[in-house]
Order: sequence, then C-alpha cells, then structure tokens
Amino acid sequence: MISVFKGHNNLLIQFYVFVALALMFACTPEDKKPGGNDNGKDKGGLEAVDLGLSVKWANTNIGADSIEEYGGYYAWGETEAKLDYSWETYKFSGEYSGKYIKYNTRKMHGVVDDKTVLEPEDDVAHIRLGGKWRMPTHEEWTELRTKCTWTWVTNYNGTGINGRLVTASNGNSIFLPAAGYRCITDLLKVGSYGSYWSSSLCADYPDAAWYVYFSSDEVFRGNDNRFDGYTIRPVTE
Repeated sequence: MISVFKGHNNLLIQFYVFVALALMFACTPEDKKPGGNDNGKDKGGLEAVDLGLSVKWANTNIGADSIEEYGGYYAWGETEAKLDYSWETYKFSGEYSGKYIKYNTRKMHGVVDDKTVLEPEDDVAHIRLGGKWRMPTHEEWTELRTKCTWTWVTNYNGTGINGRLVTASNGNSIFLPAAGYRCITDLLKVGSYGSYWSSSLCADYPDAAWYVYFSSDEVFRGNDNRFDGYTIRPVTE
C-alpha cells in the first residue's frame, strides 16, 4: 500500500512541475525575451533592394521574418540578443567604467587600437547572413538619409506597425519599422521611434557609436552608448 501512494505522489509531482514550466514559458512577455521578437531566422524573406546607392539594402531587419517585424536588438559590436543592455554586460567593457578593450581611439578609455569600423566577427549582420552582408557604415546611412525620401507611415499595410518608408529616386523602397530601443532591461518608444546602428565608432567619443534615429517628426544621425540595444538593417555590395 505504501509503494502505491509513493508512486501516486511521484506522478502528482511530475504533473505539477510540467504545468509550472508550461505556464512559465507561455507567460513570458515578448519584451522580456532576449532581443524581443528575434527568432533566430534571417534568410527566409531576405532580399537585397537596389535603391540606386553605393550598396543594396536589405528589406528586413536582422532577426525578422517579414518586412514589418522588429527583429532583434543588439549592443554595438555584439552578435547575440540579450535581456540586459548595460555597461556591466557589454562585450567590450574594460575593468573600470568607461574603459573598453576593443574599438578605442582615446587613451582615457583604455588601450588604443584605433579600430573605428566593426570587424566581421563583431558584425551581427555578417555573422547571421554570411557572404557580403554586413552592417552599414555611418557614411552609408548618411547616403540613405540624404538621397532618399523618408515618409512616416502608420499601420503599414494593415499590420499595425509604424515606421518610415524610404523611397529612392528609382522608385524602389524599404520599410524601417519604429522598433524603439533597449536600455538596461527596458524596451522603450516602440511604435514611435526607430534607432538603427551603423558599424562606425564615433572616433572623437569612442564610448559611443553612430546610429540613425527617426520619429514621425524627424530623421537624423546621432551617437550613443555602445551598450544600448538597437535594431540592425543589413547592406550588401
């Protein structure tokens, strides 16, 4: 009789463990998963769009299956999405705050290596897509920003997603969703702002890297903390 109850109790324990695990994964909100909706897939709907510029631009973000998906969020020079985007978790943080172990042009920030563009092993677009795919440089973002028309779009193609439709003089276009950004453990300004990394370090302030930032009102360039989590739009030759 005792052995029967022991077996029964073991079955109950296994059942409750199974239910707890199922609820835990089912209830994990999207913005608490590493990189948001980065699904680890990239090449499914990927296309290189000719905008008549020096490079061709991808039609989707890294980590997205479709044009309107946000994809993953990445610290500058990191190739994996995560939950915490801070100096303490940053891949290239040095021993002390403000010190960096790679990509540095000023002695006050650590050992100087004068690297100002991400190398292939630190370029998430190249790592995920291979071939000639990579992150755009600051100059290539400037070309896209100044030579194309950027139109704010709400509810893109009925998807409920806001962003900028970037149209070239040849009539081709790409859509950049307003995916917001990640700071420490927060997901901020989704649907109202887009923040996209370039592969270029800000040489005068090497604790920052160049990015493009847009809202419904403006499109501009800026530089920000390398450890913040921004979206990535790849380019290819």
